Amino acid sequence: MLVNVSYNNPKIKRKIDAEVGKPFPLTERIKMGGIGSPGLDINAASLEIYNLLILDNNQNRCNIEMRPGGIIVGFRSLLESYALVIPYYKLNIYKGKAEEYGIYKDHHFIKVGATQKATHRFFQKIINYKIDNSPTQIEDL
Repeated sequence: MLVNVSYNNPKIKRKIDAEVGKPFPLTERIKMGGIGSPGLDINAASLEIYNLLILDNNQNRCNIEMRPGGIIVGFRSLLESYALVIPYYKLNIYKGKAEEYGIYKDHHFIKVGATQKATHRFFQKIINYKIDNSPTQIEDL
């Protein structure tokens, strides 16, 4: 789900919380060693996201927030903030070249550069959390 989150809209906030859960409590964030990524450079994106990014001449950057049920990829275009909301069961992460990760959900994707060790550690944290908290049997749903 790609949404504009520039304005305080309770309806959109409820949809995001239903899709990926409410934010982690502070104690859980500390135990996990943080839930947010460092700033990431966007190398490529799907058509809908790319059309938003080319509206201005700023450097295309994003960040990722972990939630109990998925991740939120946030980016800005012009003066608006957008979020790509991805539940874990629809999240696919591919490591392309040594310096790039691809984040996929249905027909949306964003490829980000990974030049820092912190970025690699953060993506490993997402993958490990997804594995540890995914249902293993139909009864677990």
